[in-house]
Amino acid sequence: MSSLKSLVPARFLTLAAHLVIVITIFWSRDNNIQSCLPLEFTEEQFKAEDTRLLVALSVTLGLFGIELTGFLSGASMFNSNQALLSLVSHSSACVSLSCFVFQRWPCWTYWIIFSFCSVVPALSEFFLLVSLQSM
Repeated sequence: MSSLKSLVPARFLTLAAHLVIVITIFWSRDNNIQSCLPLEFTEEQFKAEDTRLLVALSVTLGLFGIELTGFLSGASMFNSNQALLSLVSHSSACVSLSCFVFQRWPCWTYWIIFSFCSVVPALSEFFLLVSLQSM
């Protein structure tokens, strides 16, 4: 099996694992928000953090839509550069988000993980899809 063909299942698995972790964080949002706030917090603080995390998770799911569209349509399935970028980004996201949940990191760290591990591969996928459409 060539190295490019082995990247396809690895890319799919890391993308799926990242998606599962994001959905898990989405479902257990209350616990994550409480760990981000001080011991004594008001309802407004809770709602503000909940809104921020809800927006970040929703945008992450939208970016997954872009990546899955490009990948499952076959547009970027065999592009080795996109596969490596996606593989590294999503495996890093899996490790980072696992630490985010288990070690109760502050909520602002989600935005850093989001920007490097979700935005970068989705933008690359988007530009790849646009360049293929213009051909």
